[in-house]
Amino acid sequence: MLDTDAGARYLGELAFGLNYRIPKFTRNILFDEKIGGTMHMALGIGYPETGSKNTSGLHWDMICDLRADSEVKANGQVIYRNGKFVI
Repeated sequence: MLDTDAGARYLGELAFGLNYRIPKFTRNILFDEKIGGTMHMALGIGYPETGSKNTSGLHWDMICDLRADSEVKANGQVIYRNGKFVI
């Protein structure tokens, strides 16, 4: 997948899921990427309407469940812990 083309190895999308009313994964990635307490990223092409300039034949979505035992840091500070923003 990463060898699809030159743009396939670039980050095309990154977002936190904020819908805490979705209780469990459905195996539909377009729905599941919105589950509160998750983070998703896509490699390859991004959406031009969001400012993305990367082009690729690939848009590979991946989801990470961060609802337990997780931290996300920015500039050395924890900003997200166990599925929720802390600041």
